[in-house]
Amino acid sequence: MKYDVITLFPEIIESYCSSSITKRGIEQGIIEVETHNPREYSKDKHKRVDDTPYGGGDGMVLACQPIFDCYNAIEKKEDFEFIMLTPQGEKFNQKTAVELSKKEQIILLCGHYEGFDERIRIGLKPREISIGDFVLTGGELGALILIDSISRNLENYLGKDKCAHEDSFSLGLDGLLEYPHYTKPREYMGLKVPEVLLNGNHKEIEEFRKKESLERTKKRRPDLLN
Repeated sequence: MKYDVITLFPEIIESYCSSSITKRGIEQGIIEVETHNPREYSKDKHKRVDDTPYGGGDGMVLACQPIFDCYNAIEKKEDFEFIMLTPQGEKFNQKTAVELSKKEQIILLCGHYEGFDERIRIGLKPREISIGDFVLTGGELGALILIDSISRNLENYLGKDKCAHEDSFSLGLDGLLEYPHYTKPREYMGLKVPEVLLNGNHKEIEEFRKKESLERTKKRRPDLLN
């Protein structure tokens, strides 16, 4: 999987990708992450990439030329998806993460300032995705969330493929919330590990976990049961 991130702040992406599981995924060749800065394509002598909005108003708007030229300079694989991170887009979820994990390449466009010149949407026709009903200063955090969430579904990325299939919202849990986990010691401050997890009966353990997953979803996210 190749990720190409169009961003004015590549150091944010590069810093995150230099640690933990993402770093290991890159080192093992499972994913590749490359950043592209629109400033490098600006034809303005001061390398500006934004300007004041027509019609007035607060803030600055990202201009067409640097974004178009930056996007067009990226080498595209046969099966790629171009995504704009925006609060106006479709809401990202686990189903979308699994869908996108089948792609060869994902190009992520990070916004900043007041937003994009509308002709970027019209001309480049990105798929617009939102990570939630709130607004961030820039799209870099959203891009990193997509990289992390999508990559977890790639073979060998987590080391144990089974892990991703038993996370909350996954198909392995029928889209429900994940069941509770316990580790040693058996008792801590009077709180005990459920006895069923200690008896070695895998069928009973599976039934217990399914029940707990359902109960937790009913209590915390009843909307998912629909």
